[in-house]
Amino acid sequence: MIQAIHLVKSFGSQQVIKDVSLTFETGKTNLIIGRSGSGKTVMLKMLVGLIKPDSGKIMYDGEDFYSLDKKELQALRMRVGMLFQGSALFDSMTVEENVRYPMDMFTHQTKAEKQKRVDYCLERVGLTGSNKKFPSEVSGGMQKRVGIARAIVLNPSYLFCDEPNSGLDPKTALLIDELIHDITHENNITTIINTHDMNSVMEIGETVSFLNNGMLAWRGSKNEVLKSDNEDLHDFIFASPFLQKLLDQAQLS
Repeated sequence: MIQAIHLVKSFGSQQVIKDVSLTFETGKTNLIIGRSGSGKTVMLKMLVGLIKPDSGKIMYDGEDFYSLDKKELQALRMRVGMLFQGSALFDSMTVEENVRYPMDMFTHQTKAEKQKRVDYCLERVGLTGSNKKFPSEVSGGMQKRVGIARAIVLNPSYLFCDEPNSGLDPKTALLIDELIHDITHENNITTIINTHDMNSVMEIGETVSFLNNGMLAWRGSKNEVLKSDNEDLHDFIFASPFLQKLLDQAQLS
């Protein structure tokens, strides 16, 4: 479980995050949604430690992130997996080398132990046999799956995903959503997903936090989204023709 407690963050005179408190549950896909400029990217960066809040606390299973010493912080970071928006693969490395990279950086395992784990992770994301290919030789969807394999190679307790469906077609995006959801449940991971994709919300939004103008404007589940009377949330979600069609069908039934 990760808790954000009364987080505040400003850049110059602009307050981007305004006293936001959130709990992200273990073993669930926790989604943060909002318009561009709503503060969701800053929130994600604070949660993962890339940006320090002006005030407030971030707790990882009861441990205050900003009270950890250097050794404790390094140990915690080894339990964190990151899936970046653009996959962020190294072009000069093979698929296998990209996935193994965190193990080379942070573990002292033998070559055989690393290979076994890499092969397992690639198999888990449906990329068996792609070890020796380079990122330029695989599709965008496959690159995302390589990114997921790399994110889980150290068997993380916490998984952060920044716009995981960015640039993907709807069918591939659905496969990525299902993969993240299944891996979260299989490994009891605290997964936090930053997204603007309402299809993702309706598919895997076990907890959904809507940020608007730097504030927490609504929180619930995918089953409650369509029933919400929050006008800002309503305007945000029904900008999607897919969601508007669902609402029209629900009103007719």
